[in-house]
Amino acid sequence: MAQAAKMSAFDEVNVFFDRSADRLGLDDGIREMLRRPWRELGVAVPVRMDDGSVQVFSGYRVQHNGARGPYKGGIRFHPQADQEEVRALASLMSWKTSLVNIPFGGAKGGVQCDPRTLSKEELRRLTRRYTTNIEHMLGVNRDIPAPDMGTNSQTMAWMMDAYSSIHGYTPGIVTGKPIEFGGSAGREAATGRGTVFIIVNLAKDMGIDPVGARIVVQGFGNVGMWTARLLQEMGCSVIGISDIGGAIYSESGIDVDAAIEHKKRSELFSDMPGVDYLTNEELLELECDFLVPAAIDGVIHSGNASRIKARVIVEAANHPLTPEADEIVNDRGIPVLPDILVNAGGVIVSYFEWTQNLYQHQWEEERVNDELSKIMTKAYEDVRDTARRDGITYREAAFDIGVGRVAHVADIRGFI
Repeated sequence: MAQAAKMSAFDEVNVFFDRSADRLGLDDGIREMLRRPWRELGVAVPVRMDDGSVQVFSGYRVQHNGARGPYKGGIRFHPQADQEEVRALASLMSWKTSLVNIPFGGAKGGVQCDPRTLSKEELRRLTRRYTTNIEHMLGVNRDIPAPDMGTNSQTMAWMMDAYSSIHGYTPGIVTGKPIEFGGSAGREAATGRGTVFIIVNLAKDMGIDPVGARIVVQGFGNVGMWTARLLQEMGCSVIGISDIGGAIYSESGIDVDAAIEHKKRSELFSDMPGVDYLTNEELLELECDFLVPAAIDGVIHSGNASRIKARVIVEAANHPLTPEADEIVNDRGIPVLPDILVNAGGVIVSYFEWTQNLYQHQWEEERVNDELSKIMTKAYEDVRDTARRDGITYREAAFDIGVGRVAHVADIRGFI
């Protein structure tokens, strides 16, 4: 018997969209319009390497839906950032911005490369060439990129400068910039901080005391690092964390600050003293209160979902559970807080940054964090209340809210 073909990332995301469209009773025309990206661009990105050779990378920008405002979405530098992956991420951004009720649509960009193998100058040349190849799609009121996996505030500074060299000084064209170029206080920690707000609210509803709660964080990039650090500051016990090379574990809790300092000196955790070493797969199966996948997609799948021992899964990464895994853990009674809610902190503070740029005014970090808390808490309560009212999962509730709002605005605007 032939084995069924593996679904693409975009198809997996659309499983959840299609189920939501069924629950909402969307007609076929609206469903098809919301399902498909509105605009896609693939570009060749030739780069002169440090050794004098030329390497050509593949780049993409996908604008999924702009019914509720300008397109918004990060730029990912990663070997797996192909067109299907970028489509999936753009779709998730449409529902995410709608769910947290900020005036953006959904987009995403990517270049298929491994930024760890490129020098700073090669990354600069790559970023500027990619930006000039997609600049006609961008605009402060059209499409505003941000950092994502493999990119950072430096990348955004290069993008802003490349765009500004064509259109004039335009700080609002990207978010996640350095403070010196109009970036927002609190942006670097925003996605991790938003994740923590969700965990705190859920813990309160479940009667779990955050002090001493056992946390496992899979992935120690920007999101995972800030999530672990902020949870430990609250009194949680972070018992496991991982990076691309493997995981570390301590029954009594890992000193997150020490792990951060270790990562500054050494690329991997594999030689960190005073901890036990695990594979990433073993880390995901640890017994804990909150499991936070904060790395790449599809890490929890049909092959390991039955072995997950967490009380709750909190998706800080984008689509870390496959649809099959989602069904398995739901059947086992493990709540899953979905990515379009959990990791929305980054795009919320990007919205704040964009607003500050439009008025050439900068907020204090305390205001940024307070406003972030309000929006994340309201979105969580909307999802919780919808899930309770309709007898559905948190993911189903989040998609119903996000998709429903986009469909409503598209109808009002008379798109079809």
